[in-house]
Amino acid sequence: MVTPTCRLKGFEILRQEEKTDLETNKVVGHPGLELEFETSFNIVPPVLVIHRNRLPPMVSDKKGTIVLDLDETLVHSSLDPPPPRYDFIVSRNMDGVTINFYVLKRPGIDEFLETISKKYELVVFTAGHVAYASKVLDTLDPKGLISHRLYRDSCKQVRGRFVKDLSRLGRDLRKTVIVDDNPKSFALQPKNGIPIKPFVGDQLWDNELMKLTVFFETCNVFEDMRDTVNQYLGRC
Repeated sequence: MVTPTCRLKGFEILRQEEKTDLETNKVVGHPGLELEFETSFNIVPPVLVIHRNRLPPMVSDKKGTIVLDLDETLVHSSLDPPPPRYDFIVSRNMDGVTINFYVLKRPGIDEFLETISKKYELVVFTAGHVAYASKVLDTLDPKGLISHRLYRDSCKQVRGRFVKDLSRLGRDLRKTVIVDDNPKSFALQPKNGIPIKPFVGDQLWDNELMKLTVFFETCNVFEDMRDTVNQYLGRC
């Protein structure tokens, strides 16, 4: 059923007389917008739904986008009591109670970010809340090597799970790779994902990020990075 509000919004869109590219659903003159047509046997004409990309247009000359999970991928966080090892503390106030998170950085994280950011646009996409994750990233990335941050409110809920829909980033999927310890997070674009071993803080000699650094150093020379991901994971 079309509500009066839906009809009003539809008329406003029509009055703007914006043209769309039928192949990409992009709004001409508005590269950050995409259109979807929701149809039903009881709705004529179809309802027009506008989706805004999660990221602004890429302005750099970097040739790919690397999407990184946060917890158990780049860091491991623990609550009180303090663990034997941690690199820094972030605090969050919840209902008047201060909660401390003791954050341990994954081995090689500083070198990984420094090296990979020279060739790629880096995006952290976490299912964590902004109040916690933003504080972790402020300390983890003091140089601002990470271009964009996306939090739980940017995830898509699929069957009760938070999924990271790469198609909503506004990036070429041929040039986009996500690294996450939970493969279900990139279930909508499995060929774009590299599942990394979960970092839970007890791996003193963890070298997962070092291996990924070597991989990404050459990955961007290929037309479709998904092909090299398949080779890296042995899925061919």
